[in-house]
Amino acid sequence: MEIGTLSSAGLGSGLDVSGIVTQLMALERRPIDLLAANKSKVDAQISGLGKLQSALSAVRDAASKLTSGSAWSPTTVTSTDQAAVSGISTGSTPPGNYAVEVRRLASAQSLTSATVPGPTHVMGAGSLNIEIGQWISNPPDFTPNAGVSSVSIAITEEDNTLEKIRDRINESDAGVTASIVNDSTGARLALRSIETGETNGFRITVDDADGNGTDAAGLSRLAYDANAASSPMTRTQSAANADISINNIPINSASNTLTDVLDGLTVRVSRVTTAPVELSVNRDNESIKKSITGFADAYNSMMRVMREQTAYNDTSKTGGALQGDRMAVNLMNKLRTMVGGSSGANTSFTRLADIGLEPQRDGTLTVNATKLDSAVGRLEDLKAFFNRDEEGTASDGFGTMLRQFADLQLGSDGPVTTRTESAQAQLTSIKSRTASLEDRMTQKEKSLRAQYTRLDTSMASLTGLQSYISQQVAQWNK
Repeated sequence: MEIGTLSSAGLGSGLDVSGIVTQLMALERRPIDLLAANKSKVDAQISGLGKLQSALSAVRDAASKLTSGSAWSPTTVTSTDQAAVSGISTGSTPPGNYAVEVRRLASAQSLTSATVPGPTHVMGAGSLNIEIGQWISNPPDFTPNAGVSSVSIAITEEDNTLEKIRDRINESDAGVTASIVNDSTGARLALRSIETGETNGFRITVDDADGNGTDAAGLSRLAYDANAASSPMTRTQSAANADISINNIPINSASNTLTDVLDGLTVRVSRVTTAPVELSVNRDNESIKKSITGFADAYNSMMRVMREQTAYNDTSKTGGALQGDRMAVNLMNKLRTMVGGSSGANTSFTRLADIGLEPQRDGTLTVNATKLDSAVGRLEDLKAFFNRDEEGTASDGFGTMLRQFADLQLGSDGPVTTRTESAQAQLTSIKSRTASLEDRMTQKEKSLRAQYTRLDTSMASLTGLQSYISQQVAQWNK
């Protein structure tokens, strides 16, 4: 009697090959499970180090701001007529008052064409030549700006409607903008200098395809020359400079925004005035206080991050990702010592508590608004307290010391950087070992399945043989 082999593990013999292999592989995979747990721990450490690094960087930036001269010279500008005259200060303008009178605003040259039936009206072919320069009256004469080339715009039969000519002008970078004005009488082309000022006027000459570039027919309708006896286009506004005085000093400007008249102060004029407008530049103490409280906020945020990452939670019985980490604990202790210590940068203020930043038992800083207001009133002493730099000596200002300390910690050889690199190297090693073990596990599982499948097949054969012999013995006994 021929006995066949079984094709599915466990069939015939009753042996649970799959269950046996799964249990054996669970034991074999324990090193991988341990690596996975270690990887989770290192991942958490890297995340915690990243948070610590980010928080310390924020403290460094806030401290650096307090070592910058611009942090101590912010100013605000107020105007008695904001709609007519306004100002913006960069901080270098000394506090003071400025009387501004506007007799004339800077203007751009504007032209309009004669009315045509509509935007799609054909104007004619040829070319427009636009020159930027200055019109001088009595008699009117045009002087092109030196170093500025005229722009020639070809108008073909394909683009000779009013609206397409508008588009060609706007695409040409000729120093003017074009638009179409529609009303009940039809459409007109309006041209305007991009820049204001008397040297930003413009002249338009036309090379008309009809052979006459000065008449009021064809493309010539868009010509303008104030020196001509008659000009098809009409000037509706002349290019002119602004006529202004500041503290009775006459100012002539091509722009209505004056950026280089007063150090650090930008003045913008928007309309003619009938009386002087007072611009007042005042010290912005609120911005100074905001920079100082911003530093305290950044420091407090960092201390919270460090406590979260290094603390142990009795309730959940879990520790932070950096619990017991020597680098993190040392960093926190050094910072607390530094913030609670003193500096010889200024004799009036020696500790942060003197200016209203009072250290607390948990390592954070609380702002005493009354003390801070008083300190801001003594600006030079306060500036020296934060900003003084004596080449790393004990007389460095607090901002300088904290910035230098943070730079050292976050530098390429600093403890935060080296600790992070060490954790990343550890993670790389875990991943490599895990991948190698996974390959081994794949081969191991394949080998175990083959072994137990052969065993299952052998047991099935023996079971079949036993059944056959039992049948034969039963026949013999009969």
